[in-house]
Amino acid sequence: MCFVDKNMKQITTLLFLIASSILLGQNLIINPSFETYNECPWRIGAFSSSVSEWSIPNMGSTDFFSACSENENTGIKNYNGYQKAKSGSSYSGIYVYTDKNYREYIQGKLSKVLEKGKKYKMTFYLSLADKSSYALKDIQVLITEEQLKPCYKNNSCEKTIKPSKATKKQYKVYSNRDDIYFSDKRSWMKYSFEFTAEGYENYFSIGNFYRNPKTKKHKVLSTSPLFFSYYYIDDVSIEAIEKEVYENVDTPKNENKDKVLKVNKIYKFNNVLFNFDKADLLKVSLNELDELYLYLNENSALSIEIYGHTDNVGTNERNKELSEQRAKAVADYLISLGLNTTRIKSFGFGSSKPVAENKTEKGRQLNRRVEFKILKYQ
Repeated sequence: MCFVDKNMKQITTLLFLIASSILLGQNLIINPSFETYNECPWRIGAFSSSVSEWSIPNMGSTDFFSACSENENTGIKNYNGYQKAKSGSSYSGIYVYTDKNYREYIQGKLSKVLEKGKKYKMTFYLSLADKSSYALKDIQVLITEEQLKPCYKNNSCEKTIKPSKATKKQYKVYSNRDDIYFSDKRSWMKYSFEFTAEGYENYFSIGNFYRNPKTKKHKVLSTSPLFFSYYYIDDVSIEAIEKEVYENVDTPKNENKDKVLKVNKIYKFNNVLFNFDKADLLKVSLNELDELYLYLNENSALSIEIYGHTDNVGTNERNKELSEQRAKAVADYLISLGLNTTRIKSFGFGSSKPVAENKTEKGRQLNRRVEFKILKYQ
């Protein structure tokens, strides 16, 4: 972005940084958010019989929750806690750790076999149930050539699945790259990894494929006397990575000769960025903010408002708080450069003003933004 005024003698060009820009294709998972189902859940353990195009790979009693249910055990308020769906009205729930190695999983299928040699990105969202006593690192995705069947061969019916005993065909186990415990009981946490397809991938199962001694767990506060880890899951996707771009681009000066910042028009920052769930400005953000400060410093008759926005992941309260913190971080930085505090205000709107649908990662990325508006200084 280049900040230019007609009265300025010199046009300043800002270097745009385009870093790791990944373009994703269509979601290949059928019924990715569990919104298509045979009946509204009226009992626990009804995932396999209720949710279209999904199954379970063992004899565990995986749960299905939906806002349509008035049952106290199968709605957004359920027997293990309370959580709204990340999108839509439904989500699943699985036990990933219990004291007797009991496990639950969800098994989905792809709309087509993956293309050998092509890169893909898998993403889904997790939220730890309120009554859980442990948060886990060890949640994996088992991608298989064939659909897994309960009690296959020597594989345990209700306990931990051992992939080598669950199928004779091709498979591979993947994990989230981040070295974190999934411990958030209020918001949905993103689980994501990239992989190169080998050309056999038709099905996938999500859960913990480690037995108790190998499972990495972290104790969390819980009101339950039992020791277990239970997660809600929503918005599952596998998408082809179409393109990756790593480049620096200079904006040609002659293209910006007549570009001005108009009063009362909202502009979006291109490179004001933050880490997940944080409000600390990243270093890449500073160049753009420095340019904006120079513009305001040379135009003392103007003031500015900063607006923070989030996607709809997490609670409304946290999103509002985070958007306010991020907008304030931008304002504080401009003030630190010398901008008078009377010339700047900051506001946070949470997820209340989306510019795109929150159903896809692309849409959510567009909604996670910081904007500003130039005003006449009173």
